[in-house]
Amino acid sequence: MMWSLPMAQSIFNALMATLNDGDQAILPAPYFVSYPEMVKLLGGVPVTPICTAADGFRLTAETLRAAITPRTKWLFLNMPGNPSGAAYSRADLQALGAVLADHPQVLILSDEIYEHILFDGRQFVSFAAACPDLRDRTLTVNGVAKAYAMTGWRVGYAAGPAPLLKAMNTVQSQSVTSVAAPMQAAALAALTGPQDCIPQFCAAFQRRRDLVVAGIAGIPGLTLPPPEGAFYAYIGCAGLIGKRTPKGDILTDDAAVAHYLLHDGHVASVPGAAYGLSPFFRISTATSDDLLLEAIARISRAVAALSEA
Repeated sequence: MMWSLPMAQSIFNALMATLNDGDQAILPAPYFVSYPEMVKLLGGVPVTPICTAADGFRLTAETLRAAITPRTKWLFLNMPGNPSGAAYSRADLQALGAVLADHPQVLILSDEIYEHILFDGRQFVSFAAACPDLRDRTLTVNGVAKAYAMTGWRVGYAAGPAPLLKAMNTVQSQSVTSVAAPMQAAALAALTGPQDCIPQFCAAFQRRRDLVVAGIAGIPGLTLPPPEGAFYAYIGCAGLIGKRTPKGDILTDDAAVAHYLLHDGHVASVPGAAYGLSPFFRISTATSDDLLLEAIARISRAVAALSEA
């Protein structure tokens, strides 16, 4: 295992240690915004198969099989996912593993930072646990930021095959060197100390998820399948595309929707285009119930103010 400064540093180190120019990384869309940028920065080529809302924003075996080429070096999985909250069952992961078994050149990066934030009684299954035959090419990355509310401490960690970790440590030693000792001590205390805070946090996040899902359901033109984990709402806005704002502007895409919600509704969101899948926008639900209720009310008023073009 290696410690890294934030969890993203572990991912960056892994890519720097393995990617050659033209190597491909499969990033199921919607994906976390930093994934494709890191791949491109290190000479790789992002491949972004679409995971539809109908599939629960999950990568299917069929979609994975179609995306793999002889140049594929990595598959990224993020579960539960940012921005969609999509979670994978053991059967889902084993179906992906069956495809990967036929492609020994493909490494798997399993981003499990939201491991403890799952809803509706779901149980987390790590990719390495679901597919033990692929452990020798699976890198599991995690951290303390989400489950323990330690975002500012910037501590992540990775576990995987020894040769890969050795190469990642070489990259680490020649860049940021190491995590500061107080941060390591704090992370160790979080991971080995009492864990009763985790179900409390999870229950609060599920309550807020339910609040947002119910609120969005009452706004015409917006859709929100209940997220299965994490603390985001990936809201479909296809019903708003083509509408006219009170200032006369036409909402041509989800970037325009996010811009309108910010400047007219005073609600911050991120357009789905940033995550590789439109038309959606993402809001965070990691805030108070009162702020979420206010945000929903503002979104509702902003949508009600739109007219047909």
